[in-house]
Amino acid sequence: MAAVRRFAFPLFALLMLALPFLPVPDFWISQSNYIGLYAIVSLGLVLLTGVAGLTSFGQAAFVGVGAYAAAFVTAKLAGSPLLALALGVGLAVVAALVLGAITLRMSGHYLPLATIAWGLALYYTMGNMEFLGKYDGILGIPTLKLFGVDVGSERHLHVVIWVIALLAALASTHLLDSRPGRAIRSLKSGATMAEAMGISTFRAKLTVFVLAAVLAAVSGWLFAFFQRTVNPTPFSLSKGIEYLFMVVLGGVGHVWGAFLGAGVVKLLEDQLQVLLPRLFGASGNFESIGFGVILVLVLKYAPDGLWTFISRWVPRAERPRDWAQAAPLPVRAKPTPGEPLLQVQAVRKQFGGLVAVNDVSFEIRAGEIVGLIGPNGAGKSTTFNLITGVLSLTSGQVLYRAEPIGGMASRNIARRGISRTFQHVKMIPDMTVLENVALGGYLRGSAGPLRAMLRLDREEERGLFAEAERQLARIGMADRMHELGGNLALGPQRLMEIARALCTDPALLLLDEPAAGLRHKEKQALGDVLRQLKGEGVSLLLVEHDMDFVMGLTDRIVVMEFGTKLMEGTPPEVQASPAVRAAYLGTEH
Repeated sequence: MAAVRRFAFPLFALLMLALPFLPVPDFWISQSNYIGLYAIVSLGLVLLTGVAGLTSFGQAAFVGVGAYAAAFVTAKLAGSPLLALALGVGLAVVAALVLGAITLRMSGHYLPLATIAWGLALYYTMGNMEFLGKYDGILGIPTLKLFGVDVGSERHLHVVIWVIALLAALASTHLLDSRPGRAIRSLKSGATMAEAMGISTFRAKLTVFVLAAVLAAVSGWLFAFFQRTVNPTPFSLSKGIEYLFMVVLGGVGHVWGAFLGAGVVKLLEDQLQVLLPRLFGASGNFESIGFGVILVLVLKYAPDGLWTFISRWVPRAERPRDWAQAAPLPVRAKPTPGEPLLQVQAVRKQFGGLVAVNDVSFEIRAGEIVGLIGPNGAGKSTTFNLITGVLSLTSGQVLYRAEPIGGMASRNIARRGISRTFQHVKMIPDMTVLENVALGGYLRGSAGPLRAMLRLDREEERGLFAEAERQLARIGMADRMHELGGNLALGPQRLMEIARALCTDPALLLLDEPAAGLRHKEKQALGDVLRQLKGEGVSLLLVEHDMDFVMGLTDRIVVMEFGTKLMEGTPPEVQASPAVRAAYLGTEH
């Protein structure tokens, strides 16, 4: 099976590039050209929708930008095809940046609605511009010439289309297996965890949105030279929906699902156009009905697309452990023991008329382990979220090393050396444990998407994985690093989350119920790890309901009740307090 995975791509690439030189009908070549063109667009949607979780109905409009740029420059201006490519890609990038800047900071339905508006606007613009030929379009596009070589015939163009499609697939695969790729993959799980690891989710969304637009524009450029004419019809909103259908059918989260979906849709479309009119005894667009039925069946019986049936025969390969000699990642200087590290000054959080945190103040000094305890609903996790920028302050102030951080974005707070875990575990289920933990090292790397796609980031990646394995070994999970995060039980998921937080190299670590779901021996081992971290200069603030764990670990404890600070003291002082017993038991006796 490992051999199948290893040689699948070279064999597929060899077949597609050799196909036009084999004695096959011209119709096959034409169909294969369409599949390649559709697959390039669908690849962008795999990254955008399947991986990043952003829905776009406007990819056909970006195809139109590339196609009309090619047609106008070469047919109207007699310019170079490469100049047309640069113009088409440039216009697509500008349009994607503008559209993304307006919509990607919003959540919910704004992006789908904006891309629908974009698709409709461009369709009617192309159809009403005199210099673009209105609805008749631009005719007489010359054959494609690259570096003086005419590649205009369908068989020669097939090689160009499939070289670009295969390189795009390879680049997409490389991107997803990289530091920026893990950031993009984290988007689907929501922004809170990604921002806490230092990732700008807006920048990651904009990056993938622009990449999808570029792939669509390149496909449009090729489409213009394949068709030798362009008009608005192939770039309508319905075509944008069809591209999305291809991705869902093939496998929305899989790079090769784009090729499978494009192939299935193109071949089915041709067959249904012939068979369904015979069946119904009349002519019409009956294939839309057929596609609707197929989509319902796929969503019912294969919600992850048809690629899941193929992937069962190609088991997931373990990542080769090639980071043994990797250079260590940069380490931040830890504060001097005893130095004031975190100062929470009269912080308050109101949700309408509800006061969740009411003027709470406390301080953490470097080298301390401080517990934050209280009954359910006391406001502990809300306080965590105020410190780490997940929630905005209603009033009060948070200082970190004498610098105000209240109101800062989570990612900027993370850059200063504060990391955290969550009350409800946040991770990426379809990434391995090792990849989930390596996500914590995002701020300790610098490779961008282009370096990742060209595979120029391998040394940095080895360093990130070496650090991730080191942190997993520290918490006793190195032997499970190749398992999928979603397959772990709750206890190991919490340990994985702690390892991810440690991978950020924090000076202050906030742990929200770290021992929940752990067995007794696992709690003891975790306590030993946290004491070791204290010895290394890491300060800790932890919320925990296991009182034995808290009392045996912390230097000081802050007790909260109903959003207010009840008391602060050493573990023996807190244990002896009647007020604390009353808060937990409802009585002072």
